[in-house]
Amino acid sequence: MSAGVGKTYRMLQEAHSLLRNGIDVKIGYIETHNRKETHDLLERLPVIPRRKLFYKGKELDELDVQAVINLRPEVVIVDELAHTNIEGSKNEKRWQDVKDILDAGINVISAVNIQHIESLNEEVKKITGIEVKERIPDSVIAQADEVVNIDLTADELITRLKEGKIYDLAKVETALNNFFKNEHILQLRELALKEVALQVERKVETEVTKANTKRQERLLACISSNEATAKTVIRKTARLANYYNCKWYVLYVQTPKEAADKIALDKQRHLINNFKLATELGAEIIKIESENISKAIIEQCEERKITTACIGKPHLSLFRIILATNVFNELLKKLSAGNVDLVIFS
Repeated sequence: MSAGVGKTYRMLQEAHSLLRNGIDVKIGYIETHNRKETHDLLERLPVIPRRKLFYKGKELDELDVQAVINLRPEVVIVDELAHTNIEGSKNEKRWQDVKDILDAGINVISAVNIQHIESLNEEVKKITGIEVKERIPDSVIAQADEVVNIDLTADELITRLKEGKIYDLAKVETALNNFFKNEHILQLRELALKEVALQVERKVETEVTKANTKRQERLLACISSNEATAKTVIRKTARLANYYNCKWYVLYVQTPKEAADKIALDKQRHLINNFKLATELGAEIIKIESENISKAIIEQCEERKITTACIGKPHLSLFRIILATNVFNELLKKLSAGNVDLVIFS
């Protein structure tokens, strides 16, 4: 749920346990943040040297992915999953490094805070007022064999902060007035607990419940060139798809007035960014040209056996739109006839 709950400490404890049981485990990258109790746990653990890089006149360390792959341990510990790599690295993000290690047949134990999950970005911003820049796609969490929640009460976490166990004492006051407010921590804790419950539910469905006992969901996120609305629809549909553990699509219907030679450059840029976001979150992109948006949505629902179509809330009230045009009338009628649910996101 937050920095300082003991993720790194727990991973190092796990490494010691694996080592005692004869498992070849190595430390790929650990960030102790100068916490003594965490640093002490590093003793007697085999550490893979980090890659040294010079950036803007400073010597910096990064995870040495190639060294990990060459040594081929059974398990490697890699901290700070959402970390952005130094410019010039093979991959932009550490989660991509982890993917390379997994592809080489090596197991990875890693750690991440709830605020770094892409589809929760807006929710976290509402809670804390801070937009977290380093994020990982939800698909990374979905691929995990196990998700373990490292939990502390808000009071315990604030006590640890005041004792200087999370940040230097000079930074404590600022942290208490910003991210580490009691109400913020409580809400982030709730998000973290829900996320882990979701992963457990998915595991039960795939490993315990017979797959054919439930309707197989397929979601369609219908977006426009409006940046903010599209982002919301994409992120919220990704959450739903994550919940149902199902395939999902993002549909953009290009009308003649938004043809490549007519659409404004900023709108075109927003569209490209939103397609990239959707792809990172695991969606398949569908881009079609049509004068009739509702007809195009219905055709895609039929063709891809969609169970739920997701759209953004119209700028006008829904009632006025229904009175003013037949778009929603037609859409609602056809979707209900085809047994497709319609979700309108706020």
